[in-house]
Amino acid sequence: MARKRNGGKGLKIISLGGLEQIGMNITAFEYGNSIVVVDCGLAFPEDDMLGIDLVIPDITYLLDNADKVEAFVITHGHEDHIGALPYVLKELNVPVYGTRLTLALIDGKLKEHGILETVDRRVVAAGDVITLGAFKVEFIKTNHSIADACALAITSPVGTVVHTGDFKVDYTPVFGDTIDLQRFAELGKKGVLALMCDSTNAERPGFTNSERTVGKTIDSIFSEHEGSRIIVSTFASNVDRVQQIIDSAYRHGRKVVVEGRSMVNILQAATELGYIDVHENTLIDIEDLKNYPDSKVVIITTGSQGETMAALNRIATSNHKIVQIKPGDTVIFSSNPIPGNEKAVSKLINELSMKGADVIFQDAHVSGHACQEEIKLIYTLVKPKYAIPVHGEYRHLKAQAGIAKSLGIPRENIFILSVGQVLSLNRNGAKVIDEVQTGAVFVDGLGVGDVGNVVIHDRQTLAEDGILMVVLTLEKGSNQVLAGPDIVTRGFIYVKESDDIMEEAKEVAISAMEKIQDRNITDWGKMKSIIKDAMSSYVWKKMKRRPMILPVINEVEI
Repeated sequence: MARKRNGGKGLKIISLGGLEQIGMNITAFEYGNSIVVVDCGLAFPEDDMLGIDLVIPDITYLLDNADKVEAFVITHGHEDHIGALPYVLKELNVPVYGTRLTLALIDGKLKEHGILETVDRRVVAAGDVITLGAFKVEFIKTNHSIADACALAITSPVGTVVHTGDFKVDYTPVFGDTIDLQRFAELGKKGVLALMCDSTNAERPGFTNSERTVGKTIDSIFSEHEGSRIIVSTFASNVDRVQQIIDSAYRHGRKVVVEGRSMVNILQAATELGYIDVHENTLIDIEDLKNYPDSKVVIITTGSQGETMAALNRIATSNHKIVQIKPGDTVIFSSNPIPGNEKAVSKLINELSMKGADVIFQDAHVSGHACQEEIKLIYTLVKPKYAIPVHGEYRHLKAQAGIAKSLGIPRENIFILSVGQVLSLNRNGAKVIDEVQTGAVFVDGLGVGDVGNVVIHDRQTLAEDGILMVVLTLEKGSNQVLAGPDIVTRGFIYVKESDDIMEEAKEVAISAMEKIQDRNITDWGKMKSIIKDAMSSYVWKKMKRRPMILPVINEVEI
């Protein structure tokens, strides 16, 4: 069915993910027959998403309007902004624009998925302006916890929208230039229709510390632990952090081992592109650790979020093939737990501590996101007519809305949107005019979207109360019971100690079958429903549990 075109009367901003949550950032900008998509990220599963590996956005709206989609424009290379691209590009193959490091990280993902040669990737630099249909998109240098991050100035016939991406204001970055505040100011003088600003730290007063402060902290920790082996865990994507750790190791005469697949891959890409400068003879292979005393080595590893399969967790639980924690080791967590990972990180710290390690997890990290005063600075420079907080949970969006209001933006010009809402802007006004299909698509192993909410609910039921199966064999034609009913359970009760319950359950099943035969019911669906209802009622009255009940009927011909 052909979709009605909007005729170019207004600019539509449609968030397909990333609002009221951390992660899965993706936003569509639509004017007339052109759509530009900013970022395409994933989210990591919640605790109740049993067995799910990744969560990616539902792009039904983009697929329905595939002829309009000009390109994906990527602000930076973090998973919550690029992680869904390999899955989405298989369905919607359009050009991808990003800076050098960002595209290098994307290339690695596309190669893993076997689609590197089929995707049109286009490298841009801060300051570049590209034309995409009805839009002009300018890349503006910012600072973040990964190199090559950019904000975007997206200009349409009705005005310019500035999208900050994830950012902070760092006057002393480890690599590259400072954020281009001058360009933000120039755009503000010309007139900006709307500002879409990172809200992650909108509740925090003051300024975010410079990345260089972490380098000083790490250096002092190295000085205080000269006699011990040092293990530093951080985000693989934080290239500047890794650079500072390597620099400190070099100054203290230590060799560096890099462990963890993502850490190795990103270090290789960043080194090849010149974003990391590794001192000669500083890096060694992990197999060569045995050739150096503990006081002369540093291990940089993944796993700062407590991930089960990451290198640090395997080291802590003695499952690593080479490195084992021993008393006297110093382990530095150079990151803060992402919301939802606190328990896993706490468990990992306890595990390391019990094995005798000295664990340091305070003052060895700074955020990559702007606090309130930096957000105020951007608003003051850009002077937007409309404020659209993005990137954060609802409380973060609300906190930024409060900042915008305090700076004089009228309440009616501040829009806290939900995923799927369509905000239409033009020179005369702005309002939410529609809502499109959005949601989460679950990735489980190699399956994408084949596990939905029904399957997740079944997994939750199985995990919480187990399964009870009623198995019986009927004679074909007469429906007489030839064998059973037998009761089989998994994860429900320990059968060997529950003979009475199992016998009573069997009697309930027999009674249900007698009722079925008295009514001459032959439809298997109705038979299963009667058995299930009877068994469910019995189990709830007896034990106040709701296991998954699965009648299994076999039919044989005699």
